[in-house]
Amino acid sequence: MPPYEAIKKAREKNLDLVEISPTAQPPVCRIMDYGKYLYQQEKKEREAKKHQKTITVKEVKFRINVDDHDYETKKNHVLRFLGEGDKVKATIFFRGREMTRTGLGRQILERLIKDVEPQSIVEFRPRQEGNTLHAILAPKKSEKEREKERQKEEKQKAAAQSAPSQSVVQPQIAKPAS
Repeated sequence: MPPYEAIKKAREKNLDLVEISPTAQPPVCRIMDYGKYLYQQEKKEREAKKHQKTITVKEVKFRINVDDHDYETKKNHVLRFLGEGDKVKATIFFRGREMTRTGLGRQILERLIKDVEPQSIVEFRPRQEGNTLHAILAPKKSEKEREKERQKEEKQKAAAQSAPSQSVVQPQIAKPAS
């Protein structure tokens, strides 16, 4: 159909003529309400944002002279945070003469990493920055979670393949010949 006829039809229906595929021979256009289409796209994006999980980093602070009971309590906090799906930053703060004993702090963090290994992945090994020594742990995904994620990706691929791909270009509204 010639472009002027398509524009005429679109105007009769009070809609826009939108070019879908400009590179095709002949170019593919669609008669649609472009404002409504943009609104629907924005709505989909907002809905997708709602379902995203924000990752928070929780911090657990240790001292080099931590007692066993205190260590166990803080280790349990780390396990709880990892179970909730949050990352954990384990920090040891050295004050004054404790700076000469950084090896003890490193041992505490290594012990923590070893104790929570079944539930976590080490993102950053213990490293020192100034008078603090810290390590970052991330939750390890369980087999069920990985399977759910795989199924979700397959559903999205199937939906994308079944729906015709359309990239909408700005509407080109032609002026009527006078």
